[in-house]
Amino acid sequence: MQPVDLTTLVAICHELAECLPARLEKVHQRDRHTLYLCLRTLEKKLWLTLCWHPQHARLHLSPSPLLEPDTFTFSQQIWHQLSGLALVGVSLVSDWERVVDLQFAQRPGDRIQAHLYAEIMGKYSNAILVTDGGVIVTAAHQVSTKQSRVRPIQTGDRYEMPPGLLETIPSLNEPFELWFDRLTLIPQEIKRSLMTNYRGLSSSLIRSILAATNLDSTAKTDTLTDLDWQNLWQAWRSWLRILESKQFQPQLVDQGYTVLGVKHEHNQGTYPVNGLIHKYYSQYIQQQEFQQLSQQINQTLQVQLAKLNTKAEEFEQRLSQSEQAEAIKDRADLLMANLQAWQLGMKSIELLDFITNEPVQIALNPELNAVQNAQSLYKKHQKQKRAKVAIEPLLASVQQEMRYLEQVATAAQQLESSDLKLLQEIRSELIQQGYLKATDYRPVDRKGKKVETLDCHRYQSPSGFEIWIGRNNFQNDTMTFRIANDYDLWFHTQEIPGSHVLLRIAPGSTPDPQDLQTAADLAAYYSRARQSDRVPVIFTEPKYVFKPKGAKPGMVVYKHERVIWGKPQEPSKNPLLKFAGIFSDDPFFAEIAREIRAEREEPEESQ
Repeated sequence: MQPVDLTTLVAICHELAECLPARLEKVHQRDRHTLYLCLRTLEKKLWLTLCWHPQHARLHLSPSPLLEPDTFTFSQQIWHQLSGLALVGVSLVSDWERVVDLQFAQRPGDRIQAHLYAEIMGKYSNAILVTDGGVIVTAAHQVSTKQSRVRPIQTGDRYEMPPGLLETIPSLNEPFELWFDRLTLIPQEIKRSLMTNYRGLSSSLIRSILAATNLDSTAKTDTLTDLDWQNLWQAWRSWLRILESKQFQPQLVDQGYTVLGVKHEHNQGTYPVNGLIHKYYSQYIQQQEFQQLSQQINQTLQVQLAKLNTKAEEFEQRLSQSEQAEAIKDRADLLMANLQAWQLGMKSIELLDFITNEPVQIALNPELNAVQNAQSLYKKHQKQKRAKVAIEPLLASVQQEMRYLEQVATAAQQLESSDLKLLQEIRSELIQQGYLKATDYRPVDRKGKKVETLDCHRYQSPSGFEIWIGRNNFQNDTMTFRIANDYDLWFHTQEIPGSHVLLRIAPGSTPDPQDLQTAADLAAYYSRARQSDRVPVIFTEPKYVFKPKGAKPGMVVYKHERVIWGKPQEPSKNPLLKFAGIFSDDPFFAEIAREIRAEREEPEESQ
């Protein structure tokens, strides 16, 4: 992850200054590290993001955030102090310090009434509100004297700037000889030499400068040629001229972003500075959150499945024991039929079986007589029979829960890092089912959400029908029980966890054989059997799909199903999604299509 350096801050402040003045309309804090300021200019409304997270501290304009309930004291204090004021100035407190001063007043030209300092300094980042007299009103991070004797930050204290850096300030007036002597005084990597001798530099900035000279950052200073030094000198001065003239060229590149417009790096897009920073960090944060959430969900599912496996094995073991109930009864009957063979003090007796006439060894309790031993065996037989009746539904319940969790795991594993919203829906589902705790979690708000905007996979069959594929159990249930109509066909892999698939058929139309094959192939691909050659897929009409009372999300039962074989294939490589006619001559699929056509052409009275 690339941190915001001094050069990027200068570019951001320069672009922000062109949007001022702007009146403050709202303050919203999304989490412990991110504050949003809603600003109103004469032309439009802007949202300014201020983040002091130790890994991705930043300051930039952004789209309107999702305004969830704000319960943070810091944002309330900011609004109480700055309500009714306008942002009239944005600048660095010093040319070579990563501290941005947001200045607030009643209107442009009036006395500055408050300063909101955004300290973008890695793990020391902070946001501090200070009065015009220099007194700290509030801070995102209160730093006590025990935490830092150099620079404590507490409400009521005088605000002091961060300790100054000791490195040399880069300057266009510095001659080449002095610059060269500084960098070559100690033979070391050129990247390290630049970082230790001058302030305001970062790894990403040095990478951009060296990219213009085709130099490797690991190259040693004592191995560079005179031409290398001249090229590096020109790139160095070019950076300083850009910094002085504010003529930035923001670009996304392979290893992050740059505001210098270096042509030697692969350009992935050019944006305004604020748009560039928002795009880069929103993608990074989304990917990071996706990985953390995916790991949490997968770990929870694996733990729950392991527990259920253990429970299922115990139930199966007890069932196997209960299968011996009839054998126990047979031994009791055998003993009752041969009471005369029993003798006092016997620990076992050998009798001939009624049917096989083979000798059977029966263990006895020497303290009981023959009738009492037989009664003991009868009681054991009844106990085993009762255990079987009690355990079978428990085992079925455990197996059903395992199938549900396997289906959830399959849906989570098939998501990409850009599908954070879908993963959050899966977490919301697991919270509702009691597998996860709702601590510090706000479930996805679905109020007022139209089902037509369901973010599921959508493809087009060879005949032009839409094929919808659920990406999690919430979408599976929504598609099957809220969206599907009487004309659609419902597909699912047979006894294999996977997505629900809908073949959306227009009224009055009937699917061709290749449409059925395409839907079956997609159902096989979006299932746990993706790596198989052929997968059995069932399909039926949605009205024959039911959810049992108390069933988990995505778990259904069905009837009047038919089975076809699907071939798992990546949709982009599936020829049926591009053209038709491949299976039009197959008698099996042709017969199915004729049956469907005949059913739908029957009069309503005969159905």
